[in-house]
Amino acid sequence: MLGSNKNKIFVLDTNVVLFDFRSIYSFQEHNVVIPITLLEEVDKFKKGNEIINYNAREFTRELDSLAEDQLLNQGVVLDTGGILMVDTNIKKDEYLREIFWEDSPDHRILSVAYNLGMKHGKERVFLVSKDINLRMKAKSVGISAEDYETGKIKNIDDLYTGKNMLEDVDTKLIDAFYKLGQVSVKKSKLPIEPMPNEYYILRNGKKGAICKYVKFDDSLHIVEKKEAYGIQPRNAEQTFSLDALTNPKIQLVTLSGKAGTGKTLMALAAAMECLGKYKQVLLARPIIPLSNKDIGYLPGDIRSKIDPYMQPLYDNLSVIKHQFDDGTADFRSIDELLANETLQIIPLAYIRGRSLSKVYFIVDEAQNLTPHEVKTIITRAGEGTKIVFTGDPYQIDTPYLDSRSNGLTILIDKMKGQEIYAHITLERGERSELAELASNLL
Repeated sequence: MLGSNKNKIFVLDTNVVLFDFRSIYSFQEHNVVIPITLLEEVDKFKKGNEIINYNAREFTRELDSLAEDQLLNQGVVLDTGGILMVDTNIKKDEYLREIFWEDSPDHRILSVAYNLGMKHGKERVFLVSKDINLRMKAKSVGISAEDYETGKIKNIDDLYTGKNMLEDVDTKLIDAFYKLGQVSVKKSKLPIEPMPNEYYILRNGKKGAICKYVKFDDSLHIVEKKEAYGIQPRNAEQTFSLDALTNPKIQLVTLSGKAGTGKTLMALAAAMECLGKYKQVLLARPIIPLSNKDIGYLPGDIRSKIDPYMQPLYDNLSVIKHQFDDGTADFRSIDELLANETLQIIPLAYIRGRSLSKVYFIVDEAQNLTPHEVKTIITRAGEGTKIVFTGDPYQIDTPYLDSRSNGLTILIDKMKGQEIYAHITLERGERSELAELASNLL
């Protein structure tokens, strides 16, 4: 049936459907081939509570609803106009047997793509995989291969930063900000088309002001430098961050930037500062097991297993704690809040099924989440909840995400322009000269 037209033939790897269970609809009028090995592998992932398990189950249901009383090896017409087919021809010809002597799921999927190329023409066949190594293997035997691009932003360099620098601004305008506190966009006569909660640095020589756009009154409001639970912002970016993090009208905040820019510290300090407005502060991060091993192999009870992954959050809390003298109420309060679980540090998986009402919820290392995981977290937010995502889109620890497809990047791209959302990209490192040098050069 695939030979009846000249449309392209896309052969999917298992990781594609585990990333997006509706991926079969992403290829327009072209044909989609599911290797039988993919179904065998998906079956292994159906049990569990992670997003990958959810996608495995949903893909199986989607395929079952398409098949009904039809035979999948003969092809099913999709709504896109293309044909979906399950291919069972995993047999290697002599050429492939000489190259890939080991029998593995990857090699069986590659065999399907290779055999289709020999039958229908290699120019028509494309292997789609989020596994870079498998794509390289395919290209090595003459089969075109590509990453699954649906949902990726086009250019990470054009990602919304939430801040702008404007030079040579009229000094009268800067003076007006300090005198009035705000200036309407129309009166400012600045060459900008601001987004809600977008921040600006205005400069003219030694004079300057920092402000943000408030859509409600179509004005630029001056942003005052303030501390949060003993933490003083060290630059304009951190000042912007604390403004967004402590503003109750902004319900969703994202902070991105390299290590040492203060993303997590600003979020934690702001949460502590705002604690009176929320019944609980939750600090969470995804657990990325070392060497792809499950945490079950680690010694000790569950607390002992997960504490090493949570240690960076404890380290930031320690920084905040030591802004105060030993024995003071503020110094003791963090330990007390941890003891009574008003302040909780948990693996992200532990929030599944929980109600997040009137919670200040910080998700650290959000670049290691898929877009669907980020959506699941946000849609769990109840009344009065504020959610903060922090991370570095360039430091991905999971094999099938990258700087253009991870949940943090997609969230920033999709949410910009919303009145209840703010984002800041932090660029200036504040740890030490050595840390800054290593971050930039190594």
